Amino acid sequence: MSTARASLPEVVVGGSADLDEVMVTMHAAFEPCFGEAWTRGQCAGILGLGGVWLLLARVDGRAAGFALARVVLDEAELLLLAVAPDERRAGVGRLMLDTVADGARIRGATRLHLEMREGNPAHFLYSAAGFIEIGRRSRYYRGKDGRVFDAITLSCPLDVETMNAS
Repeated sequence: MSTARASLPEVVVGGSADLDEVMVTMHAAFEPCFGEAWTRGQCAGILGLGGVWLLLARVDGRAAGFALARVVLDEAELLLLAVAPDERRAGVGRLMLDTVADGARIRGATRLHLEMREGNPAHFLYSAAGFIEIGRRSRYYRGKDGRVFDAITLSCPLDVETMNAS
């Protein structure tokens, strides 16, 4: 449940200097039992690649979420999107998703892809934004307890009508 706030979420472009904030949100947002969280090294490594950008969401100066995305040619991929548990269901995730889509359009992308664990509650967010399932990787995620979960690949065209339909 969202806490009372004095201001709307602010989204800013981040970089390597913001990895401490990213990792705090990462550890709070991703449950270890699913094996989805990235390490600091993985985040730092991908930030150095061309076409990759990081967005940070803040509410009243506090970390509220982040998104990591990349564009290759005319396709974009949402690599990670995380929202702090106390900011969920308050519009932060949708704001981050829309900001990633805008950034992808500016960079020349016509489609946005993502992959998520089957059963991830964020599926409702992606469906509402116009994403549809285009593929599946069986037993892709492995939790620390040994349980495995399929990965679902979703895609959405980046035309304004589709992303703003909800």
